[in-house]
Amino acid sequence: MGVPMAPGRLPFLGHSVAMLRGRQRFTSSLRDHGDVVRVDLGPMTTYFVTTPQLVHQVLVTDGPRFSKGAMFDKFRPYVGNGLVLSDGAFHLRQRRMVQPAFHRDRIAHYAETMQRAATALTTSWTPGEVRVVEDDMQALAVTVVGEALFSTELGQRAIAEVRRSVFVVIKQGMVRALSPSFVEKLPLPGNREFDRAIARMRAIVLDVIASRRAEGVADHGDLLSMLLLAQDEAGDGMTDQQTYDEVLTLLTAGIETTALALAWAFHEVARHPDVERRLVAEFDEVLDGRPATFADVPRLKYAAAVVNEVLRVYPLWILMRRAVEPVDLGGVRLPVGAEVIVSPHALHHDPASFPDPHRFDPDRWLSPSADVPRGAYIPFAAGARQCLGNVFAQTEVVITLATVLSKWRLVPVPGKPVRTKFTSTAYPSGLLMTAVPR
Repeated sequence: MGVPMAPGRLPFLGHSVAMLRGRQRFTSSLRDHGDVVRVDLGPMTTYFVTTPQLVHQVLVTDGPRFSKGAMFDKFRPYVGNGLVLSDGAFHLRQRRMVQPAFHRDRIAHYAETMQRAATALTTSWTPGEVRVVEDDMQALAVTVVGEALFSTELGQRAIAEVRRSVFVVIKQGMVRALSPSFVEKLPLPGNREFDRAIARMRAIVLDVIASRRAEGVADHGDLLSMLLLAQDEAGDGMTDQQTYDEVLTLLTAGIETTALALAWAFHEVARHPDVERRLVAEFDEVLDGRPATFADVPRLKYAAAVVNEVLRVYPLWILMRRAVEPVDLGGVRLPVGAEVIVSPHALHHDPASFPDPHRFDPDRWLSPSADVPRGAYIPFAAGARQCLGNVFAQTEVVITLATVLSKWRLVPVPGKPVRTKFTSTAYPSGLLMTAVPR
């Protein structure tokens, strides 16, 4: 069976807003050309999967028949072989070792940090002050993940370095992943900044790991303790390098997702007064003026719907997988080594799965008929590679919304529309909002 060829190419170089919006339009348009569409990324031929059913096959049903794709290969030399990048038996071993760190009892403990950090942030606000909301949410996400990882006094130096360097690593790392290989070798300011940030974070995290081992590993109630105490079926723990790789994975994946989700959530809530009214009413009813806890999260159903909708509207642009054995995908026989692309953005904006997909509508998650096809909604991927921190991230967003909106309104500054920057997803830029006591 032949594979339809996309009408045009999808260049990786260049990162203007217009070009990246064009990419999103391009990937969304591919569903009109078939279930599996050939797309040329420069010299590399890829197969773009457009239906939820085939996406579910790639990520879940036939997940073991795929490894991470070419885009992820470019990260590995810089950010290591943590769960986001590792494959095969090693990935399974690491996932089993890391998973206990995200047990519900642990997340309940981290939720106290989330609430405390959000309260500290809003306590620093003054009535009528204009806040740069994306900066506030980035700072909050660093505090939460940093304190969840490094609870001891020694870890405070690591958190300070994370504040300085992690967004350089995230943003410049994605630029490298989406650009031809020769670009990373050029003496560009972004490349030098990225290399320095990686070197600083590596030095401080390895120093904290070495100090913990020298003290004698104990459970300090943080994620690093769990990583250092974890053992595989043979009774072996992680090496320093393996621990560092997982720490860097947790930092980069955990901070970006929640910071973006929170910034866009406040943006959308402010744009939709009825959503804000219903959120605040739910917080008042469930919490009755007390701080939100992990036990409250299942009762905050409308807040969960708001978070789901934010994650639908603002997901990753693409994921890549590589076939490690021949695979039949919708009647197309893919050979070993075939590169497959899945677009969460295109899936989340497919009107067949989400009617009126460009409308922000939390109620679509509360309707009795809200039956989303498997594979249509993948904000944290799916299958054996689904993000382990998905409950952590969703809990953080709900608790932060509850903490902030119970006390404050964030009102857009007139004449200052939010701009959007793109790497692997949409970043708000200049999200200026006035803090008004409720």
